[in-house]
Amino acid sequence: MELLGETPSLSPPMQNSSSPTDNEPDDIKKLLKWQDERQARRLRGEYESAVLHLSELINSSRSTAVNIRAVRVDGADNTRKSFLGFLINPVLSHEGGNDLEGVLHKTRQISDILQRTDIFKSVEAKIERSRDPLAAPNDLDVIFKTRERGRVYLNTSTQFGDNDANGSITARLRNVFGGAETLEGNMSIGTATKKSFAALLTAPVSPNLNTRADLSVYGLRKDNKSFLSSEEELRGIKALVRNGTLSTGMNEFAYEAVLRNIGALTPTASISIREAAGLTTKSSLSHTFTFDSRAFMTTAAQGVYLKAHTELAGLGGDARFLKTEAVAQLSQPLFPNITASLTWRSGVMWGLGRPTLVSDRFNLGGPTSLRMFNMNGLGPRDGEDSLGGDIYWAAGLSFIADLPKKPQWPLKLHSFINVGRLDARDKSQSLVDNVKACITRPSVSAGVGLIYRFDPVRVELNVGVPLMASASDSTRRGVQVGMGIDFL
Repeated sequence: MELLGETPSLSPPMQNSSSPTDNEPDDIKKLLKWQDERQARRLRGEYESAVLHLSELINSSRSTAVNIRAVRVDGADNTRKSFLGFLINPVLSHEGGNDLEGVLHKTRQISDILQRTDIFKSVEAKIERSRDPLAAPNDLDVIFKTRERGRVYLNTSTQFGDNDANGSITARLRNVFGGAETLEGNMSIGTATKKSFAALLTAPVSPNLNTRADLSVYGLRKDNKSFLSSEEELRGIKALVRNGTLSTGMNEFAYEAVLRNIGALTPTASISIREAAGLTTKSSLSHTFTFDSRAFMTTAAQGVYLKAHTELAGLGGDARFLKTEAVAQLSQPLFPNITASLTWRSGVMWGLGRPTLVSDRFNLGGPTSLRMFNMNGLGPRDGEDSLGGDIYWAAGLSFIADLPKKPQWPLKLHSFINVGRLDARDKSQSLVDNVKACITRPSVSAGVGLIYRFDPVRVELNVGVPLMASASDSTRRGVQVGMGIDFL
């Protein structure tokens, strides 16, 4: 007879009587993984619910009448308050902003401007009730918590330009006077440009930061012995104002004063170069318009590039001329892995009361302009020296293709045909006659090769031949290597 309250005896094997609540597994590793996934699902659900709730709250309150009482920028210790007001006040003065939606829009605009100054590493916005004792109940304060970037930057690098390579050291001081100014100094030594130095001060001059002013002083020494039997030294100063962006169109107005010295002549220098040797000065005004919708400058897959440059020299100095030059490029994919690029360049200059100088004339020829011709190998010559010209045009059609089964590689296949000519303008004829004579007697080249895209530099290895050339042109058959940024 069993007594009440006695524990019944248990004998194995016994059945598992646990009841899983969410299909949890038995294995410990699977259990831990299941817990992590479950926690992630819960957190994601909470986040999505919070975002949805916040969105509903804002949508339901966006017409609520509120007003920005004050804007504070915390953490901007090295930035002038007057400069912050210069940026922020125009946004606050815009119409609207008397409801929550307007306040949010203005807060986003101010945050975007602060980030584009390149002063701050981070910008976080917060809206709270105004702390001013005289504030109305619907007055708000907008607070931006910021962290400023480091002010000093030092860098050494190897750079590649249009058939020029150099090593340089650059020092940069950010936010020099507390108004997003940048002071930069650079010194370099290289191949074509033997040595150079430059100091540049740049600052924003408009509240939307789309207009900037630059002031620079520079000096360089170029080795032109391969085509001009000499070296050229330049010392100059340049001031410019730049407005706009490349994607919408950028305008640049500049004044430049420069002292040039052609010297270090080789024993084989021509009479023309010996007569051009010595000091000359140039004082000029210029305007440049640039538009660029290309995704990649080096091997544009699609987009348009336009550039127009006009320069007037003669405000003092030896150089007196009017020069205008235009560049246009259209890139368009033909097939999934093949792109066509069509480029046009042209320019003309007039001497104003005196002949143009060698340092100011156009040059044409070389792997970045008219391929399969030597550097500055087209146009008027005196012996082995290229004297440059007053009128030119050049056009190039290129086809760029991915390597088979390697579309992601920066190495591309390339084929091209280049056409162009450089002349000295015949002053006894009209401009129209000079243009006709230049266009109807082109030099032509064609070839194939490889492109290596090393943004922002492009390196080409081509094999080609000149198909048509003038007697004075300096041609190159076979292999030609070029590196630079702007190619025909």
